[in-house]
Amino acid sequence: MSNALLDIDPIDLQFPFELKKQISCSLYLANKTDNYVAFKVKTTNPKKYCVRPNTGVVLPRSSSEVLVTMQSQKEAPADMQCKDKFLLQCVVASPGVTAKEVTPEMFSKEAGHRVEETKLRVVYVDPPRPPSPVHEGSEEGSSPRASVSDNGNNASDFTVAPRFSVDRLEPQDNPVEARALITRLTEEKNSAVQLNNRLQQELEQLKRGSNKSQSGGGIPFLYVLLVGIIGLILGYIMKKT
Repeated sequence: MSNALLDIDPIDLQFPFELKKQISCSLYLANKTDNYVAFKVKTTNPKKYCVRPNTGVVLPRSSSEVLVTMQSQKEAPADMQCKDKFLLQCVVASPGVTAKEVTPEMFSKEAGHRVEETKLRVVYVDPPRPPSPVHEGSEEGSSPRASVSDNGNNASDFTVAPRFSVDRLEPQDNPVEARALITRLTEEKNSAVQLNNRLQQELEQLKRGSNKSQSGGGIPFLYVLLVGIIGLILGYIMKKT
């Protein structure tokens, strides 16, 4: 499809419809004139779509790509038909104009500007299927083409499509609590091991001192007490590990 300023491809915006998934479709604009052409994209359902860029400039004898993204949908429409439409407006702009300099007044017919308008339909198609390992004799019918009449939509029925969209992030599992528990248990184990080593060193010192001061070979009470404490600590460590 084309108008006096731009060649537009495709003539229908086809979205391979899938539930709960953002879907994008590219729109290509080719300037077939020697003028700078400013464009603006509108839609009848601005909350459902975002367009990047929704306004811009196509340089003489060049082309531009417009990406139209449909937000994820929770329900499929009846008979997979869509009544949404897009309106592409374009107008001859001053030489050297940039996208940032495009204003709504440039597309005002009341101001005497000659605005070319092209309406585009939205068509839902089946998503691509993975290749089948079994050869099929015939491919069953393709998805039906949405039949949407013009319904006499005027430019006032369209709203400028939003430029950006924000993806909703789903909550994810957080293992912080589990990591904190593992760290605390590891620290307790290390402290118990250090205490055990220190007590063993003190026990060896007491044994050497006791052997020098006593000749009967009897076991001092403090020695027995330290052995019991060490046993309790070792049992604590075995339970933690």
